[in-house]
Amino acid sequence: MSWLSKLQHRPSIQADTSARSDITTTALHGSQDDNRCLFQTFEWHTTSQPPPPNATHSPASHYARLTRLLPSLAAIGVTAFWLPPGCKANSPQGNGYDCYDLWDLGEFDQKWTRSTKWGSREELADLMGRCRELRLEVVWDSVLNHKTAGDGTQEAWAVEVDGEDRRVEICSPKKIEAWLRYDFLGRENEGMKYSPFKWRADHFNGIDWDQRAQKNAIYKLVDDPATYPKPQQQSDGDGGGGGMNRLARLAGKMKSAPPPRRPGKGWAEDVDDMHGNYDYLMFANVDFQHPEVRQDVLKWGEWMVQTTGVDGFRLDAVQHFSYNFTREWIARVRASSRQNLGRDAFVVGEIWTGEVERITKWLEVVGQGVYAYDSPLLYNFSRISEDVRTGSVNADLRTMIRNSLLETRPEAAVTLVANHDTQPGQASFTPMLASLKPLWYAFILLRQEGYPCVFWGDVYGTKGPKAEPPACTVDDGKRGRRSLIPDLMMARSIFAYGVQKDYWDAMSCIAWTREGRAGNGGCVVLISIGPAQDKKGQAKWTVKRMPFGRPGEVYVDLLANVGERAEVRIDEKGEGLFPCRGMSAGVFVRQDAPGIERFPVAFNQDAYGQ
Repeated sequence: MSWLSKLQHRPSIQADTSARSDITTTALHGSQDDNRCLFQTFEWHTTSQPPPPNATHSPASHYARLTRLLPSLAAIGVTAFWLPPGCKANSPQGNGYDCYDLWDLGEFDQKWTRSTKWGSREELADLMGRCRELRLEVVWDSVLNHKTAGDGTQEAWAVEVDGEDRRVEICSPKKIEAWLRYDFLGRENEGMKYSPFKWRADHFNGIDWDQRAQKNAIYKLVDDPATYPKPQQQSDGDGGGGGMNRLARLAGKMKSAPPPRRPGKGWAEDVDDMHGNYDYLMFANVDFQHPEVRQDVLKWGEWMVQTTGVDGFRLDAVQHFSYNFTREWIARVRASSRQNLGRDAFVVGEIWTGEVERITKWLEVVGQGVYAYDSPLLYNFSRISEDVRTGSVNADLRTMIRNSLLETRPEAAVTLVANHDTQPGQASFTPMLASLKPLWYAFILLRQEGYPCVFWGDVYGTKGPKAEPPACTVDDGKRGRRSLIPDLMMARSIFAYGVQKDYWDAMSCIAWTREGRAGNGGCVVLISIGPAQDKKGQAKWTVKRMPFGRPGEVYVDLLANVGERAEVRIDEKGEGLFPCRGMSAGVFVRQDAPGIERFPVAFNQDAYGQ
């Protein structure tokens, strides 16, 4: 009796043979080119030992480490690398989201270091060169919204605003002293190399610290009130709250028209409307209404393409700066990319929200061909995970793409399971059952829609106070553990092609098939959130009958260890009974398909030991 025949005689199996009645078919998207896979090359606590100021290279820098890791990652299907923000930060160990100087990629001795945390300009050039040799694309993480660690203070007129509604001023204009003077002394010593622009108070519209008063607040920078009169306001006893009692507003008890806008300098209007106006996020907020600012940042984007050869950009916190400037910036960068690289630059924007409309609003402004991270999909993964963890009857895989970018704008969706913002200990930490991560990775990697992004921390593990080992690990059959993520990435590279048919007919188990392309026969994928065991402790399985392949062909689950793989024989009707154990994923391919000999994938997950 075959393994599958024995399996089907177990009483704990739930046989689901109605799948054929609910099939949706989507056309093959794009060409027969290899599938793309983006890899995030860092987590929040990635360690790096960059070269000292008197050196250009260090074997322990992250850039050097990545250069060594590139071949092994390319071998499992990575086609593009998302590098961390590599501009000079406000300290030697700053991750780059605390950006100080866009034009310093680890070249100038400023902020107590020549290199960035990630490495030197020379090491970056080595990394880029190796990517070119391996035909890998590079996506640069760009922090345009704010600056940190000014070189000196300046006086500026400002008003404090309500943190819950940044349109509401809660004091009269006053002079504050803020760290808004940027001289870039390291570049200045070399003749202001690359850009002569020095930033001053006029180039910002918000700050969170008044040095003179030693006070933390959200300050909106405004024009001298002698130049521009303050807006008409109705006194309501809340310090100038714009015609609405603050406590009532916070309690949601009252509604009123938006407070009048102060003329002249202030927040950008073309940003997300959370908190009334979400231009301000943190640190010294860049004012993209200033023409000198616009020109410098536009030139920087062109310079990055021309001098480093990056293939694309990840734009940090895009809901916090002018959508129209972003559109102009993307157009300029793409024109430069076409001229220098012969193709459009890839651009993806980051917006953390569960409301997909906020993402599509940004996409509609910035132009065609731009991507965004599908944060609503990630939150759906978390929601279903929490439903499973708590035993909720609402756990339903069929709701996975509901109100996601993958549902509304699949051509613009970069899909992900986790990143540096959602890992444990971060402000945007998103809970997710570790046992379900293989399902979510199978979903983003093996489907037709979306451009999947795999997280460094899930492949290599994370460090820091809440360190975690690599995700999605299973028994390797040799008294060790191995991760399924490299297998899923390789499966995407080899098998996940062709017309897709969905079998989304049960809350706890869904499936889809990919017809494949010439020579490999495609794949059948199942994921299940059903119980892994019955009350007697026996493995519990779901079986779906699906048409696939040709009569007599045998399909095996490539995620299992050799010798433990479930086998499915296609019957005379061209159908097979495909099994999936609860709380797991199954990926079935023809047992003689070219490439199957590469599974399980041998992959070294010790990034710091290589």
